[in-house]
Amino acid sequence: MRTLIENALLVPMTGKKDAKRGSILIEDGKIARIGTFELDSAADKVIDGSEKIALPGLINAHTHLSMGLMRNYKDSSPNLQQWLSEIFPIEDKLRGEDIYQASRLGLVELIKSGCTFFSDMYFQSENTARAVKEAKMRGALGLTLFGDGKETRRRFRELLPPIMDEIGSYEKLRLDIAPHAIYTCTAETYTLAKEKANELGVILNTHLSETRKEVEDALYSYGKTPLDYLESLGILDENTLLAHAVHLTDEEMELAHERGLSIVHNPSSNAKLASGTLDVPHAIEKGINVSLGTDGASSNNNLNMMEEMHVSALIQTSHNLTPMKLSPYEILQMATVNGAKALHLEEKIGTLEEGKDADIILIRTDRANMTPLNDVYSALIYSTSSEDVDTVFSQGEILMENRVLQTLDESEIIHKVRECWEDILSR
Repeated sequence: MRTLIENALLVPMTGKKDAKRGSILIEDGKIARIGTFELDSAADKVIDGSEKIALPGLINAHTHLSMGLMRNYKDSSPNLQQWLSEIFPIEDKLRGEDIYQASRLGLVELIKSGCTFFSDMYFQSENTARAVKEAKMRGALGLTLFGDGKETRRRFRELLPPIMDEIGSYEKLRLDIAPHAIYTCTAETYTLAKEKANELGVILNTHLSETRKEVEDALYSYGKTPLDYLESLGILDENTLLAHAVHLTDEEMELAHERGLSIVHNPSSNAKLASGTLDVPHAIEKGINVSLGTDGASSNNNLNMMEEMHVSALIQTSHNLTPMKLSPYEILQMATVNGAKALHLEEKIGTLEEGKDADIILIRTDRANMTPLNDVYSALIYSTSSEDVDTVFSQGEILMENRVLQTLDESEIIHKVRECWEDILSR
């Protein structure tokens, strides 16, 4: 199957000056040609890109896909700790079917907002894997760990095999190891998690320094800040992904750079739960790779990466009291190039280049909110909404075309999730 996207405004994210008019030839799931070229034979499908921007698929580097079940449920909590105390009891009630249906709902939202890869951390992930395969989407599923070493060994023994079996040979999915946080996991759990991640050759994905209370509690319990505590366990390296990292000290940022760690910025969730704001420009100045995530739809309350880029820009401007600290291009990097680096997928996705996977989104420019276009990077951050995302490719396969989902039935999924939620509340 050869697909030609013709005469689009190409935003390949290979350099700020590289945006230009051109075409993309997709062949065998890869970008075969990009730019200006002549075809040696006709394409099977031709898409007119003259009123569209072609951009790498967005990468949601931190989410909890199934938490859409608790969307708009506990929004009056004063902080993260109180919110978690009200969310955990509901999560204890969840069954496999709930996770499956909620995962499908989350995938609808991701695809419709231009996301082509997500990094997840949740429970019963074999059900999320089933949904991802149905949607023909891409992602990394975290085996979530809580508690002590005994509980972690049980999870490896009992929970890991069904996830791996469900993923099977589906190459668009992988498993990462995800100890929840230093306040819910023991030192032994973190050590075992790192050993398992090394054994499988995957990433260790964890929450860290999300709130001031977490930092204060770590100083009280361990005499160390959260990142220094993980460093004392000997588990930090370039295969470590830190979600939030709002309250890192300068010394911790320098350590993060030395160890090659990546951070996932979650501005909407952090603002909503009064957790604070990561100083992204400062982290970048320290040499840290900063990516972007939505967190879960119960603490955001959506999975809209277009909106997350917009919020990130506004929050950083307000936090630093200058609009020049973080440019629109740098925010787009966080949602594409940096996300790919954080997940060690930069050889496959994150930019539009020949030989890379055809994870591509097309964004309409013939809309009132996109006219006049002027600076394309400013338009993508400040003007574009998820409604402007027209077509989504995953390894060359169309997941949405002309705003119509091709692999999922949105109406049916909404109905099923409503049924699940009513049942959960009655348990």
